[in-house]
Amino acid sequence: MIDKNFYKGKNILVAGASGFIGTHLTKKLSDYNAKIVGSYLNHSPKLKLPNVKFIKADFTNYKECLAATKNIDFVFMVAANSSGAAVIEKTPLAHLTPNIVMNSQILAAAYENKVSKFCFISSNTVYPVTDFPVKEDDINYNFFSKYFIVGWMKLFSEIMNKMYAKHIKIPMKTLVVRPGNLYGPYDKFRWNESKVIAALIRKSIERHDPLIVWGDGNDLKDFLYIDDFILGLLMAFEKFDDFDTINIASSIPVTIKEVLGTILKEENYQSAKLKYDCSKPTMLPKRLINTDKIRKKCNWKPQITLSEGLKLTIDWYKKFYKNTTPEKKYGNF
Repeated sequence: MIDKNFYKGKNILVAGASGFIGTHLTKKLSDYNAKIVGSYLNHSPKLKLPNVKFIKADFTNYKECLAATKNIDFVFMVAANSSGAAVIEKTPLAHLTPNIVMNSQILAAAYENKVSKFCFISSNTVYPVTDFPVKEDDINYNFFSKYFIVGWMKLFSEIMNKMYAKHIKIPMKTLVVRPGNLYGPYDKFRWNESKVIAALIRKSIERHDPLIVWGDGNDLKDFLYIDDFILGLLMAFEKFDDFDTINIASSIPVTIKEVLGTILKEENYQSAKLKYDCSKPTMLPKRLINTDKIRKKCNWKPQITLSEGLKLTIDWYKKFYKNTTPEKKYGNF
């Protein structure tokens, strides 16, 4: 269980508070009575929360990094330039420079302002292609071909975190977290940025005919509901007091076809005409993730099953986007 007093009254920066992870993290920390600064850049925060001061900040500007981290105890770096498979495949450099600049400058500013602990949200793209569940030390610098750029960007950012924790005279505590494939409310649902579960939910709700699935549907993934991830993240941040890398995932492999079947059943759209389009961009065909470290250290395990999580997400989507679409609500970039 989380010791809520660990966060109570702490000054915490959630960098990227209007994003998917940031929205849920900010809400949970608000529930724990932390004093939160939530940053955003292009998209305004989706929730109004007590104990949260929202600021607009561009972390490619070092002065804004310094201002955001002033008088802060903990930093959660969840701000990132991210996208779906199409962008990663067609314009992978889009993720390189902005993220390296942001990650390096927010670390430097946090250190200059004497932040006591820093958490970087990384990615499972740092792992090689394997047939077994990857552990935290299974890095071998061989990436899935389409992940070469984003994988190196994330891994170098991880190494920067280790530099601050292990390779300077006066260190700053840092933690690196590598999530599974996350899904849930407030995910990205616009067509040009949505990932697989968000896209399939929307196609099902909108009754696409035919319902097009990118790839052959046999990709094996590790999906984790966002609430379970946030709980694991906060437990890990509390319990791991020295630099470490932590996987937080379900450790339950599932195919895209199985996910789609569950969505269609929940939506009562099992009559959907499915079209598997292998010409569309797809990513790693198999990703299995070992979570023994966080399970043993934090006594954590997922609480929400895939079917429960999909139902919660579908119900939320129908309410949040009632009589509108993500593009109408938030624009097309």
